[in-house]
Amino acid sequence: MAYRTLIKNVDVINEGLSRRGSILIDNDRIEEIFYGDVPDMCDAEVIDCNGAKALPGIIDDHVHFREPGLTQKADMESESRAAAYGGVTSFFDMPNTVPQTTTLETLQQKRELAAKASHVNYAFFFGATNKNAGLFDSLDRHHVPGIKLFMGASTGNMLVDNGAALEKIFSTARLPVMVHCENSEMISHNMSMAKERYGEDPDMTFHPEIRSAEACYSSTSFAVELARCYGTHLHVAHLTTARELSLFTPDYPWITAEAVIAHLMFTEEDYLHLGTAIKCNPAVKSRTDRDALRKALTDGRITIVGTDHAPHLLTDKEGGCARAASGMPMIQFSLVSMLQLVDEGVLTIERVVELMCHAPARLFEVRDRGFLRPGMKADVAIVRRGEPWQVKKDLIQSKCGWSPMEGRNFSWHVEHTFCNGHHIYNKGVFDSDYRGEEILFR
Repeated sequence: MAYRTLIKNVDVINEGLSRRGSILIDNDRIEEIFYGDVPDMCDAEVIDCNGAKALPGIIDDHVHFREPGLTQKADMESESRAAAYGGVTSFFDMPNTVPQTTTLETLQQKRELAAKASHVNYAFFFGATNKNAGLFDSLDRHHVPGIKLFMGASTGNMLVDNGAALEKIFSTARLPVMVHCENSEMISHNMSMAKERYGEDPDMTFHPEIRSAEACYSSTSFAVELARCYGTHLHVAHLTTARELSLFTPDYPWITAEAVIAHLMFTEEDYLHLGTAIKCNPAVKSRTDRDALRKALTDGRITIVGTDHAPHLLTDKEGGCARAASGMPMIQFSLVSMLQLVDEGVLTIERVVELMCHAPARLFEVRDRGFLRPGMKADVAIVRRGEPWQVKKDLIQSKCGWSPMEGRNFSWHVEHTFCNGHHIYNKGVFDSDYRGEEILFR
């Protein structure tokens, strides 16, 4: 039996426009969007949103949900729940789990885990190693968003630094290659020098000196050079510096960059009061770098905003630059963070939708998601600007139980999340029985 829902009286934010309308959902798809009068629909459940804003469900192209193997930190159930609370209806998970997602068997294992556990829609990157480029042709393009390559050492020990292996990856990949770019030799040298000066575990304030701007630029420029040489579809993850932005121009639309919430919201000044809570790789850097990234959100140099959602237990975050784990949970508060930047005049809400919904769908060729159009999957986030609220521990859904956003005030609220037409989140009420779908690609 068909199930229909009418989301009534919303500002529909889609493809650069904001228009008052109503969205009719039939089962898992958008049947129609009405601008103006709405026909009588006695067979539909009506949700009058009274002027709230309707966005396509957020597509987060960069998460670490830690399953399998690291489920003391997070798992697909807990982190996909956090996603739904934050208006995120689709995620692409990274391969540095245990075991790593670097074989066809481990990729299939993750797909099966997600089918049983994930509350929202899911897909998984395939991890590149020094030796597995021969498997790329066996990957099913309809099920895999891309290949994740670590050209800098980070959590999970998946560094690929062999020149011949890198050339083979860039020359043979027929999927987008998403790259973590940092020069590991520079970082190792910087860490050795810091330890000589400041002891075996240097204070967090030295993190952006150790994982330096130079280390980022060196690696990113090399990746761009390889991509231009081989015609590779390159997507550089979590850009952090003003200088790197110069490498991205409209002349090379297949070479794109991602910014993540941490580098848009924090600066190195925040280490003084947040410490290891904002330790991530690449490091949060200067205010100048952050402001350059914010500017690039509107001039086309940044194509996508993701989260690099990477939970750790608080015990893992103890120590300094050498000992504390890198990464933080961000997915639940990513959309409200970007809407805060709208309030600050950094960008428009239409641009937020472009960066977090439309662009991921286009770049990775997501099938039937990322837009509010008749016939598309009914992934919808309803948000409203209202009374200020504060991030407190009891609101946090991530399994690790903490957030670098604790104590921060927001004025935007995620009121409803619809995933494949299912009303999974309703003003604090969550349907824990619902499971999302595997994302398909063209």
